Order: sequence, then structure tokens, then C-alpha cells
Amino acid sequence: NRSRDVLDQLKIDKGEYIVKGKLKISYSIESLRDMLLKPRVFWLMVPAGEATENVVNEIVNIAEPGDIVIDGGNAHFKDTHRRFDAFIPKGIKFLGIGVSGGVRGLEDGFCLMAGGNKEGYEYICPALDSLVTPEGAHNYFGTGGAGHFVKMVHNGIEYGMMQALGEGFGVLEKSPYSLNLLDVGNIYQRGSIIRSFLLDMAVNAFREDPGFINIEGVISATGEAKWTIEEAHAEHVPVDVIAKSLEFRERSQYDKAVRDSFAAKLVAALRNQFGGHEVKKVESL
Repeated sequence: NRSRDVLDQLKIDKGEYIVKGKLKISYSIESLRDMLLKPRVFWLMVPAGEATENVVNEIVNIAEPGDIVIDGGNAHFKDTHRRFDAFIPKGIKFLGIGVSGGVRGLEDGFCLMAGGNKEGYEYICPALDSLVTPEGAHNYFGTGGAGHFVKMVHNGIEYGMMQALGEGFGVLEKSPYSLNLLDVGNIYQRGSIIRSFLLDMAVNAFREDPGFINIEGVISATGEAKWTIEEAHAEHVPVDVIAKSLEFRERSQYDKAVRDSFAAKLVAALRNQFGGHEVKKVESL
């Protein structure tokens, strides 16, 4: 999923890692296969949907029995289960690993939710251990799409938590007391029941742009909350908070009242803080 120009620039930017043997660059999937030691481990980080399907199909054609293929993207758990089943006759060990931690994961350690071939999971545990250090963790949840199912629901919960923060601080912002929201966020982070990583990200956002005067509350949705809701409805499980949070994001695309609300701006800012997602800037008059 890389162009030649990007790889050429990577050679320049990370040349010392290449010299030390810590980084190897491949311009084709065939050369990637040839430079890996057996059993090969292919870890894919590709957007869910058609892109993942295309890359998985390429891997099928070049992988050999005993190789391990990992989808670390946000694939639908049913797609992961289908791919898991398809790899079994070929003797290839397929894993779907949900990855959480955002842009802070490299520093703090990632949260890795694994499903699929258990033998493959056990083989890559040393690599997973290095990725979750110092504060993250990894766990195996079962065959097929179990890992991506856990990650899907994680993202649904995330939507609801972000919405609650947005709405709560929206009420605080409109209070008659001229509250400093940075101070409020800081005190909430010291021993309160609602202290959290997301609240920490809110504090960072308040520090950078206290009134969110430079951003619009246009909030994208990546699909996992919708899948969570669909699965919940199929199992007759109420998910009112998650459903309302997704509806709010959808309305932010066309409803100016929602888009201009403090809640929407905070949710947009949170996505930028923890995931590096683009924030739409307010156009200058």
C-alpha cells in the first residue's frame, strides 16, 4: 500500500535503520515474501473494505503453508472470519488483530485484541510483547473474527464516551459562571470517577484552542459503531447511547446547529488528538 516515491523518501528519512539492518524496504509483494524468513509473518495495516480484500488476495497467491497473515486494520469481524476459514485449507495461519492506542500507542504501548489461529498468535507473542510495552497489553479472544469483534465494540463504546464528554463540556461552556474548561478538565483528571485517556486528550485540546474558535464540528465516522449497532440489533441488545452518538456524527455533516455546537467541536478535536484525524478548519472571512 505504498508508492515507490514514498518508499524512496523513507530510505532517506530512515537510512540509519536500514544500515543497522532494522528496516528493509520492498517494492513488491513478491520481493517482500523473498526477504522474510520462514515461517513468514505478513502484518497488514490497510483500510477496511476493498483495500484489505485486494491485499489479502495478493497475499494468498504468494504465501506458503506455515506462514502467518495478520490483518491489523479495522475489518468487519465477519470478513475476518471468512478470511480465516479461507486460509485453513491452504495451511496458512490467519489472525485478525484489533489495534487501539492511536498516535500515542508507539510511546505508551498499544492495546492489541487478537483472534484467529491460536498457534499463530502464540508464535508472534514476542513481537506483540514489544508493541505493547510499557503500558499496553495483548490478548487472544478466540478463533475467526473474535479479535476484530472485540475491537468493533471498543470503538462503539468510544463513540459513546466521546459524545458524553462533548455534551458535558457543552453544558459547562454555557454555564453562568465563566468557567475555565482547561481547569475543569484538569480537576476531573485528579481522582474523579470520570478520569480517563479521552479526558486527558480533551485537556490537551483545551490547551491548544480553548474555545475551539478555529475548528468546525464536522465529525466523521469510520464504520465500527454502525457495525456494533447492527450486531446489537440482531442480538436484541439495546445500544441507545452508541446509536445516538453515531446519529450525532451523521447530523454534523449537514446540520449547522449540530456542527456549530461545542459538543461537536470537542468530539472533532478529540479525534484529532488521539488518532490524528483531520479537523476541518473554520474558513476566514
